[in-house]
Amino acid sequence: MVGEPKGLAWFSVGQERGGKMEFRDLKAQYGALKAQIDLGVDEVLASSHFIGGQKVSELEGKLAEYVGAKHCVSCANGTDALQLALMAWEIGSGDAVFVPDFTFFSSGEVVSAVGAMPVFVDIELDTFNMDPRKLEDAILSVERAGKFRPRVVIAVDLFGLPADYGRIRPICERHGLLLLEDGAQGFGGMVNGRTACSLGDISTTSFFPAKPLGCYGDGGAIFTDSDEWEALLRSYAVHGKGECRYDNVRVGMNSRLDEIQAAVLLPKLKAFPTELEMVNSAADRYSALLDGLPLKLPKVPNGYRSSWAQYTIVLPEDANRGDIRRYLGDRGIPTMVYYPKPMSSQLAFAGRCCLPEKCEVTEFACNKVLSLPLSPYIDLETQVRVVDNLKMLL
Repeated sequence: MVGEPKGLAWFSVGQERGGKMEFRDLKAQYGALKAQIDLGVDEVLASSHFIGGQKVSELEGKLAEYVGAKHCVSCANGTDALQLALMAWEIGSGDAVFVPDFTFFSSGEVVSAVGAMPVFVDIELDTFNMDPRKLEDAILSVERAGKFRPRVVIAVDLFGLPADYGRIRPICERHGLLLLEDGAQGFGGMVNGRTACSLGDISTTSFFPAKPLGCYGDGGAIFTDSDEWEALLRSYAVHGKGECRYDNVRVGMNSRLDEIQAAVLLPKLKAFPTELEMVNSAADRYSALLDGLPLKLPKVPNGYRSSWAQYTIVLPEDANRGDIRRYLGDRGIPTMVYYPKPMSSQLAFAGRCCLPEKCEVTEFACNKVLSLPLSPYIDLETQVRVVDNLKMLL
């Protein structure tokens, strides 16, 4: 439906007519929520309690309630959230962890960080998420080779759309693997009535500012229904603490969410359901405006909801992405490429990863994807401007 979203105070998207627009408009969001955010931050400053205080505890409870998990453990960022999960499961040398080849670096980085072997798996172009058929092929290949023990699948909810857990979880169960949901971009998504960040044995998210639910710095969270894993996660996140922070029973890390970030996130979480409706309306407007152009548009399967961390199109094979980006950029329209290189091609993984078969869909996507400006606060006029300029090149 083409129209302006309602429900929060309306602010323009920083896109004066013909001027430069925001890619993910955090200024407009702050304008809408300024009074609540400022009040919460002022309360923290007045209390002088900056680490692990009342607002962090309140936020963890509200986040767990929102996603439908028993426990939420906050931490310093989304990368730490993934690594802490692997540490709680004692993943390490000799273990194989299966990761989509088309995702942000941290999804594979944490596997190497704990000494395990990342095994990269191709994606489905319709969703940009891990291809379950290719996942099982990769697991069987590693099992046959016998060099590494298959232990974990990291399913990434890319661009806001949850992975295909209906097909991935049975594969994990057949092969005795743990399922880790990387919901850094997926917070707010849904599959058949189940909310993202409740779909793995452990699930994680990121509060990086540009994420669907973002703070004003770094932050992350881990979700689980297991009492045992929750206790381990809290220990590993604070230097492997035991009875107190000066009783260290294991080697952990320093990964805590601070009170000021919790003060920012609490009013954002309260507004999040409305903003989720707004960004879905904006994505629908893009799809209506772009319909008929020689592009592959993002799809949301039946029974799914996306939180639209990005609106990503696939350009025609004969299109020059660099020329398109320059043309749009010269007209004040920002675009991004997520991601220009397969994970398995990153220099950091040279000789330190496993690629059972060539990830051809990933390679194609890396060459042809383009993400357009999107936020809950983008208006119709701005989207028309984006699409009209894009039409000039297609």
